[in-house]
Amino acid sequence: MDGVQQHWGRDMNTSPSQDVTRGLWLGLLGVTVFALTLPMTRLATGSADVPQLSAWFITFGRLSIAGLLSVAFLALTRSPWPTAAQRRPLAVAVLGNALGFPLLLALALRDVPSGHAAVMTALLPLATAAMAAWVLHQRARWGFWLCASWGSGLVMVFSLLRAYQHSGGLGLVWADGLLIAAMAAAALGYVYGAQVTPQLGAERVICWMCASTLPLALPLTVWTWPTQPIAWASWGALLYVGVFSMWAGFFAWFRGLALGGALRVSQVQLLQPFISLMAAVPLLGEPLEAMTLGFALAVVTTVFVGKRLSMPPAVAASRASPLKSS
Repeated sequence: MDGVQQHWGRDMNTSPSQDVTRGLWLGLLGVTVFALTLPMTRLATGSADVPQLSAWFITFGRLSIAGLLSVAFLALTRSPWPTAAQRRPLAVAVLGNALGFPLLLALALRDVPSGHAAVMTALLPLATAAMAAWVLHQRARWGFWLCASWGSGLVMVFSLLRAYQHSGGLGLVWADGLLIAAMAAAALGYVYGAQVTPQLGAERVICWMCASTLPLALPLTVWTWPTQPIAWASWGALLYVGVFSMWAGFFAWFRGLALGGALRVSQVQLLQPFISLMAAVPLLGEPLEAMTLGFALAVVTTVFVGKRLSMPPAVAASRASPLKSS
């Protein structure tokens, strides 16, 4: 076990049930941090009518912030350099999580509300499981693929109805394609990042991902620096996604998974789209529409069923009986 995991591992003075409780609370903290990424990114980009920071500047700016923090963390913990075998998965994770997802998300949120994006990205847990099945050649039960198809269909129907509400015609907007690509990029990054987590430790994975981008991120941050006046709220939103969404949130999330168990704590992700929807009301003044809330609930239900069906039968049975789980 690596040094960071030893330092952040189970406290010998706590019971397993206390560890689970702490893990769930830390998992909820991490999910809340990630859920605020959507409205905060929308606040940073502004709208098509009142643009603020560009998607490119947000992507490289948040990477620069997280990268500098990561360098400090890696230096303080005297973390060893990744081996040659670990660099390839880390590079793919960087392309997916550090570059692809934030850039595509920022580009999309210039044109659609964060509530719209929350419904689309609610499928991310299923997308990650599907990517794992494809990349790692893991076999999934037919019920999982049925739920994945049903959830994808719900998202498509939601997007078509939203387009009809705003333009009077049925058709997907360009931002929907960007959000789908963002989910694919994030899922790819999660899968490849998970491959090196057992060797490096979860905290070091995100830190090496962010630190390795600094030679690219820092000069591009300067190059894409805005020339027009920017609202203070947009600068604050950029600081949030750089410090919390890109860096600190992973510390709470990964420690929660380690303490409470990935199977239990990962279910907290089902709350993420609802937290995003609720946060968008005070932060952005977006209305909480009944259709958006209803589709979010339907998609999350599909994700919950699909995640259960993606587990091996023995694991699913142990989760169904609390007396058999530890």
